[in-house]
Amino acid sequence: MKIAILSRDPKLYSTRRLVEAAQQRGHEVVVLDHLRCDLVMEKGDPHILYKGELLTGIDAIIPRIGASVTFYGTAVVRQFEMMKVKSVVASQSILRSRDKLRSLQIMARAGLGMPKTAFTNYSKQVKELIKEVGGAPLVIKLLEGTQGLGVVLAETQKAAESVIEAFHNLKARIIVQEFIAESKGADIRVFVVNGEVVGAMKRQGKEGEFRSNLHRGGSASLIKLSRAEKTAALMAAKSLGLDVAGVDMLQSSRGPLILEVNSSPGLEGIEKATQKDIAGKIIEYTELLVNKGKTKKTKSKSTPDGGDDHQ
Repeated sequence: MKIAILSRDPKLYSTRRLVEAAQQRGHEVVVLDHLRCDLVMEKGDPHILYKGELLTGIDAIIPRIGASVTFYGTAVVRQFEMMKVKSVVASQSILRSRDKLRSLQIMARAGLGMPKTAFTNYSKQVKELIKEVGGAPLVIKLLEGTQGLGVVLAETQKAAESVIEAFHNLKARIIVQEFIAESKGADIRVFVVNGEVVGAMKRQGKEGEFRSNLHRGGSASLIKLSRAEKTAALMAAKSLGLDVAGVDMLQSSRGPLILEVNSSPGLEGIEKATQKDIAGKIIEYTELLVNKGKTKKTKSKSTPDGGDDHQ
């Protein structure tokens, strides 16, 4: 099987581990910079040129699309899908997860617990907005932020009003979110592959830092999940259509609260904390996807009397 990993940097830990895991299982692997893929749309023949050459023979792709290139990256994934190449993460699911507001709406509809969250386009309603999520302290997040960037803890009403108004004046889109004090600067990252929890870690923010992202200097440790936490993680990934996902949640007095779901979760922190071969789990799922597709093709070819198989 030939697997393409869509990554802009083959030296990144996650990319290297996926290459290693695929090669250990006897697969051919290529790392493709998705920004160097040219997409050609033609009746009955969508194809991709990579560095000017026609790209062929790929059985499956594993997208590692950075947030800053979501638009182009998902277009590349969609093109592969049009070419009947299996993708470990569907293009539409990447788009859903990258849109923080849309993903929260989807998960709220699915009945998942989350910190109370508000969104507005009208800056004169700041006081009402703050009151709606329980008042200060509260968390203000840029919708486009990643890795803890664009996240502010406003500890007083006055600070919250000032930050929200400043963001509105900059035409920045934000959400205002209830602060969960009992989480004490920690969150949980749950790694889901094909409807199964394959690893989980607790991330603790460094002293004086309420953001627990490892990119912000946080630390990670192994954690045993409760049944409620496992169920919430699986429901969150399923609601967004993600077969590979990193689900971030807070522990609270009212149960697990989902923060967000990452469609391109890093492997370094989770593998080191759990000592598990998470990359291998992703490759196993890739094999399953491709083999399932081959089975469907065989069934389609054997349809009696030359009839069409519409299932």
